Amino acid sequence: MSLAIALLTVSDTRTLAEDSSGDALQQRLEAAGHRLVERLLVPDDRYQIRAAISSWIADPAVQVVISSGGTGLTGRDGTPEAVAPLLDKTIDGFGELFRVLSFETIGTSSLQSRCLAGVANGTVIFVLPGSLDAVQTAWDRLIAAQLNADTRPCNLVQLLPRLREV
Repeated sequence: MSLAIALLTVSDTRTLAEDSSGDALQQRLEAAGHRLVERLLVPDDRYQIRAAISSWIADPAVQVVISSGGTGLTGRDGTPEAVAPLLDKTIDGFGELFRVLSFETIGTSSLQSRCLAGVANGTVIFVLPGSLDAVQTAWDRLIAAQLNADTRPCNLVQLLPRLREV
C-alpha cells in the first residue's frame, strides 16, 4: 500500500541541497513505494516547526509526517517540544526502541536522542534526530516495517482507517 508522506528537515545550518538525511529518507520512502507529498526545511524555531507539521496534520491527503533534526539538548533544539503538544497519542515504544538500536552504534550517546512518534488527527508522525545514521537506523529498522501492510503481527498501515475514531 502506497502512503502519502511529508518530510520536514529542521536545521539552522543546512539547505535542502545539503540535506543528506532528508535525501536518504526520500529515497527510502520512494523505494518502498510510498509517495512524497511535500518536503520542507525550516530553522530550529518551534513555531515554524509547529506550523509546518500542523498544516500536514490538517491535510487529509497526508498520512505520515517524518521530521529530522532539532532533537538534541542545546538551546535551539526544540522539535520534540514543538511536536508533542500536537499529538493526540504518543507511540512511546518508538523512542525506546530507537535508543536501543542507536546504542549498538553510538553507545551511551544514544541517551541524548529525544526522538518520538505519535498520532495527530489520524496522521502518524515520527520525529527523528538529524544525522544520516539516525534517519537510516530509524527508517531501516523501525519505520519501514511499520509502514508496510505486510508486516505481521501488526503494523501502522492497518490502523490508519481507525485513527480518527471517536
